[in-house]
Amino acid sequence: MRNVSVLSANPILIAAAVIPALILLIRVERADRLEKESRGMLLSLVLFGIVATAIASLGERLGMALLDAFFEEESVLYNILLYFVVVALSEEGAKYVLLKRKTWRNPEFYCQFDGVVYSVFVSLGFALWENIGYVAYYGLTTALVRAVTAVPGHACFGVFMGTWYGLAKRREGAGDLAGAAKFRRTALFVPMLLHGFYDFCATYQDSVMGLVFLVFVVAMFIAASRLVKRMSANDSYIDRDRFGFRN
Repeated sequence: MRNVSVLSANPILIAAAVIPALILLIRVERADRLEKESRGMLLSLVLFGIVATAIASLGERLGMALLDAFFEEESVLYNILLYFVVVALSEEGAKYVLLKRKTWRNPEFYCQFDGVVYSVFVSLGFALWENIGYVAYYGLTTALVRAVTAVPGHACFGVFMGTWYGLAKRREGAGDLAGAAKFRRTALFVPMLLHGFYDFCATYQDSVMGLVFLVFVVAMFIAASRLVKRMSANDSYIDRDRFGFRN
């Protein structure tokens, strides 16, 4: 409670915790060029991302209890299972479940790029709430570090999730249900893999792993940025006949 009180009393910490996520949210929303999403939809997605933090926390506690019971703590195998399975599945899985529950059958989901927007808003809602907790506990220095690593990292995970999520919706619109299911699985698996590798590298403090982490983060940011630009430029309606759109 003391840390939350410190955060609420310090506008600099509040800004440091919130602003990075807001900047990224605005950038992605502006890239949505065909049909802007309603403010109600976007706000609800951020709130779903916040809820996902509670679900992920429960999953991580359960997963860590199981790991502690069967594996030697801090061994390589322990860390691989911890970060690639327990943490990545808990966090990306919680985001994905709530994303799908809110948007898959929503009538506003009729453009492929909407998948990216929806996923990033859920991811940054998650990162926003997570960042507030870290800043409240560790202070401004942690906020600055997370502003250029963890918060954009969650945005990148959201971009990759949303890319395949939007493709899945397009496949469903074309009547390819098997293809849609395949892309939905990919929408979960790819962010899990990226998230797991991100956390695994960040755990080790030696210079070699630090360099690997830096290269990975830069490459992921560049790839995600290019994906946003390409998916935005090539965006189209998922099922023009169904929704009544014309060229």
